[in-house]
Formats: sequence, structure tokens, C-alpha cells
Amino acid sequence: MRSPLKARLSLLIGKWILCTVLILTLTTYARGATDPYGYNLNGTPIDQLAVPGTKAVILFFTATDCPISNRYIPEVQRLQKEFEQQGVTLWYVYPNAGETPFAVRQHEVAYGAEEHVLLDPHHRLVSFARARFTPEAAILVPNGADPQNLRVVYRGRIDNRYIHLGVQRPKATQHDLEEAIADVLQNHTVHQPDGPPVGCSIIGQP
Repeated sequence: MRSPLKARLSLLIGKWILCTVLILTLTTYARGATDPYGYNLNGTPIDQLAVPGTKAVILFFTATDCPISNRYIPEVQRLQKEFEQQGVTLWYVYPNAGETPFAVRQHEVAYGAEEHVLLDPHHRLVSFARARFTPEAAILVPNGADPQNLRVVYRGRIDNRYIHLGVQRPKATQHDLEEAIADVLQNHTVHQPDGPPVGCSIIGQP
């Protein structure tokens, strides 16, 4: 039978070992864990928006049930095809609370499946880009050599087709997003939108 002193010593050693393991585990997690930008349609966290050589990342904030953002998908797809060979990566970001992978998959089937689709339920990208509406776009560029160190150089409308809710031009006469992308690629001062985005307010968590 162990003495009370040995029993107490064993208990203290056990607690010390447990605390040491816990501290090491938390330290390792803190060093290695990343706060994801969002999740793909399989629920996998996405912690990288760009790869080495990326010149610009375009975020297109959209929603399955916003008719205005749906009408802009063909234009965004056109821009994607125009610039994808020039180091531009475009992400379709679904930020609304309650948006489900199933609904987004159905939406992709209806409007054309895209490679870079991201659910942003915690509004990390919404906050980073300070987006407020769908549709709305943001351009991010690498801030230095690290392609993951990104800064926002444009946020706003895609073009001026919509004057305000319920009123639109037959076609856009000013293509703000396209001009801004071209400015980035040509190392010019980035053109900013001349008017506010028009669309559906982004829905946050209740």
C-alpha cells in the first residue's frame, strides 16, 4: 500500500503531465490552425484564395434567391473567361445566413457550375471586404510576395446597369469592375465605382 506522500506525489506528477500535454496541444493548434475564409460545398474549410503567381482575386458576393445577382452571373462569367489567363482568380461567395450547400448546388446547376465556390457563413470575407449587398464585388491583390497576404483595392458594383431597385438601364454604360481589374493588371491606380451597388442586403446570423 502506497504512503499518503507517494500518492500525493503521483497525483501532482499526473496533473503536471496533463497540463504539459494540454499546453503543448494548444500551442501546436494555435501555430498551425488557420481561420478559414469559408467552406466549399463539401464542408471543407478554405484557407487559401490565391496561389503563387496570382495577380488578383475577385470576390463576387451572390445569393441563390437574389434576382439581381442572378442576372449578373453571365457578366461575371464573361469577366472570368476574359481575365483567368492573366493571373486572376474569381470566387463566387455565398454569404447569406441559412444558405445551404444543397441550395447552392442547385443554383450552380441552373446558372453554370463554377470551380471556386465558397460559403461564408461567419462573414469573414464580408467583413474583410466590407460588402453589404448581393451582387457586389471586391478585388484583392497580394500585399508583397506572400499570395495569402491580401489587401482590398476595389469594392462595389459590377457596372451601372441598375440605377436603384426597380430601375435599370437597357444595358450598362460603365463597366466599373472590368475597368478596375484592367487597372490592377496594368499597375495603374485602381478605378473606383462611380455609384453604389444595387441589390439584396446580405443576411447575417439572427
